[in-house]
Amino acid sequence: MKLHLIYPRWNKLPGQTTFNLPPHGPVVFAAALPADIEIAFTDENVQTIDFDEDCDLVAISMMLSTQVKRGWAIADEYRRRGKQVIFGGIAAMLHAEETIEHADSVFLGEAETRAEQIIADWSEGRLQQVYNFIPQPAPAETVGPARRDLYQRELYNHKGVQMVDLFHASRGCRFSCYPCAVSYLGGRSFRPRPMDRVIEELAGIENNRLFIVDNSLAQDKQWEMELFREMIPMKKKWISHTIEDDPQVLDLAARAGAWYVYQAIYDTSDYIKERVKRYHDHGIGVEGTVLLGLDNQTEDDIKRLIDFLLEIDLDLAEFTVMTPFPHTKAHDDLFRQGRIFDSDWDHYNAGQVVFTPKHITAERLHELYDYAWKTFYANESQEEKMFHLLSAVVSREMDDGTYRPRNRRLIHKSFGRDTGR
Repeated sequence: MKLHLIYPRWNKLPGQTTFNLPPHGPVVFAAALPADIEIAFTDENVQTIDFDEDCDLVAISMMLSTQVKRGWAIADEYRRRGKQVIFGGIAAMLHAEETIEHADSVFLGEAETRAEQIIADWSEGRLQQVYNFIPQPAPAETVGPARRDLYQRELYNHKGVQMVDLFHASRGCRFSCYPCAVSYLGGRSFRPRPMDRVIEELAGIENNRLFIVDNSLAQDKQWEMELFREMIPMKKKWISHTIEDDPQVLDLAARAGAWYVYQAIYDTSDYIKERVKRYHDHGIGVEGTVLLGLDNQTEDDIKRLIDFLLEIDLDLAEFTVMTPFPHTKAHDDLFRQGRIFDSDWDHYNAGQVVFTPKHITAERLHELYDYAWKTFYANESQEEKMFHLLSAVVSREMDDGTYRPRNRRLIHKSFGRDTGR
């Protein structure tokens, strides 16, 4: 049996540095399939779909709301050609009712221990319209190494720089942040994978640079410290979401190869300022993630927050507009209040305003979003700031003997830093 696994393209936001990371969801799903299935993988963000390629079944994996309309169009074309199509992934779960209209089957939930059932049902001609396992997360010990062999590795680089590989050591999240759908998708409990399985997969990843995509590493301090201790001898260099704000944990993270972290910047408090400083004191860079358009923000609040970012020495900042994704409290509240005016999923990219803010107009919020990007990167572009982070990790790799020589002049020139050396 041959399965064509597809990751649909989506339109990137204008004005921002654009690069493509190897997608994680499809290759995690592929790892849960029976070993005898031949899998052809197409990431439409870097490849072109060959609709004439021979296959028995099509599987479409969608992560983002901005992928769903393209995913539906791909499915419609395959079904017109007589192929059966199944959907899965985060966005399929968030948009299940609409996705069913374009699918022979929609899989909701985690694939481990369940994917074989789908294949068996398909082969016996009794494919179900919906497989709903959302209330029943897969056991963490069943999560195997992702099928990274499906990537065309050379397609994932940005101006000569190899992109990070994605990896996860846990699932679920015990927090329930206002605009986030994780509690719906993966449950409110923290579910770490067995440490031996985590280290086994890490050891098998050839790429030295990683993005640990766990929702938050700061969920169980003892587990977090054990993870970092195990990672120290591996000499990986990695990016992650928030790390525990504890000197002992930060020290271990730095020794384990923490490159930089995504840290939510939600106010102008001394705590945030000191938090960023503590990361930097341990040699860990910080990309501030800044959400604009919350009900407690006025125009003055947003401008004051942007000024604050320039004071606290962030390495990078990423600005997003609060977006009411389905199955979030934000969506429930705004829908109930009649404040969502745009349901075109292509616009749910965290860079367009699809609801009426509380204190300002939608048009003004979008202007402030543009203002935030332009103001923060006025003196140094996003690519130049990224270059500083890249230079820092290259220096650390050279110190510990893990640096893989590349054309350094090409990298300097690509990031606007042609030094001639």
